[in-house]
Amino acid sequence: MSKQLNRRLIPLIWLVMAVGFSYLAYYIPRENFWQSFTIYSFLFGGMLVLYFLNEQLKWQWIFVVGLLTRLSLLLAIPKWSDDYPRFLWDGELVKMNQNPYLETPESWLQNHPESASPYLEDLFETMNSPQYFSVYPSLNQAIFYFSARGANLDAKTGVLILRAILILGEIGVFFGLLKLFHHFQLPEKRLILYWLNPLVIMEVTGNLHFEGLVLLLLLASLFALSKNRNALSGGFWGLSIGMKLLPLMLIPTFFSLEKTRKSIAFWIGSALALVLSFAWLLIDESWVHFLQSIKLYQGKFEFNASIYYLLREVGFWVKGYNIIGEITPILSAVTLLGILYFSWKRKPENLPKLTDLWVLIYLFYLILQPVVHPWYLIPAFGLSLFTHKKAFLIWTFAVIFSYQAYGDPNYQESPIFLFLEYFILSIAVYWDYFRNMDDLNTSTNGS
Repeated sequence: MSKQLNRRLIPLIWLVMAVGFSYLAYYIPRENFWQSFTIYSFLFGGMLVLYFLNEQLKWQWIFVVGLLTRLSLLLAIPKWSDDYPRFLWDGELVKMNQNPYLETPESWLQNHPESASPYLEDLFETMNSPQYFSVYPSLNQAIFYFSARGANLDAKTGVLILRAILILGEIGVFFGLLKLFHHFQLPEKRLILYWLNPLVIMEVTGNLHFEGLVLLLLLASLFALSKNRNALSGGFWGLSIGMKLLPLMLIPTFFSLEKTRKSIAFWIGSALALVLSFAWLLIDESWVHFLQSIKLYQGKFEFNASIYYLLREVGFWVKGYNIIGEITPILSAVTLLGILYFSWKRKPENLPKLTDLWVLIYLFYLILQPVVHPWYLIPAFGLSLFTHKKAFLIWTFAVIFSYQAYGDPNYQESPIFLFLEYFILSIAVYWDYFRNMDDLNTSTNGS
């Protein structure tokens, strides 16, 4: 294909994709699975076409088109997620100097009728978890607070502020990836796979999930480590735990990497960041309800699982009931043992190998979980761009099958769509790790 035709085709593809993103964000509810699936598949295909169409695509062009796409969604009210009312609710409580961890929204309205407002009552009506204590860590609460301060009791303004914060975080992710691609001598065009990925755009910018900020902090930790700023690296990793707890599972990898294992500065930085992130939970023993919510979440909810669902079916056959309470502790123990094993076996010698190990740990963790929401993939997917592994890239497409459940009146998941998702993923995992069986024990060079 001629360069002149490429120059004309690339902007056209992006314009059509931008229309597709806007249509998904503004007009298609998650209950309409087939329309969502069709447009999402087109957007994913368009991203791949842009990736393969031009070897010399400049990062400036990639940045501008991805940013404009995100800005086009600025006024959309999330249609694929109903988490945002809880974000706004928690922010309002913090703004009123109330502790969001002490009472459920249901009990708060009952116990504080004098402080209730039509705005809070509207948020309560649209909330998906009014009977549960908040499960969002303190750094999340800080962002919710800033949103509430600017929202002035208007949900649309609150959503706009949250989205603006997340877009700023995404800009940070873009330049973090760019800097590290240069450091690892990787091609800039890999930016397309993150910056124009429909899962990333829809779940971070569109649906206001904070995994993009987790990735930003993990990238900042890697970049600081590459510059021998160990204390700063530890601090960013600690803050990523404060944003979402999941990066805590990476701690064995830092003991395996000699550079961090022997660095007092790294561990001091980590400890200070963790204290900053979680000391607030000591107020009024908030940690009790916080941990209760996490335990409830881990022991009650199920969505888009793989290994867990297979074991659950065995439980139904053997015992005749859902044995989630018995399976989840076992899977948690297996996950911990697997993380320790891979960290010990691989012993990463440099940052590319450390990143490759992180990707494997995320993959192992998610495959064993009873709840795998699509946005959970984003940090691991971003990190996978530093490796030759393609499983998370392919999963960012296959995970769209999980949205079939929202099209069912009873939110029942279809075994057929679950099979399709995990069959596609299993092929990718085989291709990445099992063509050469030694690859599970020996990291790639990441270049």
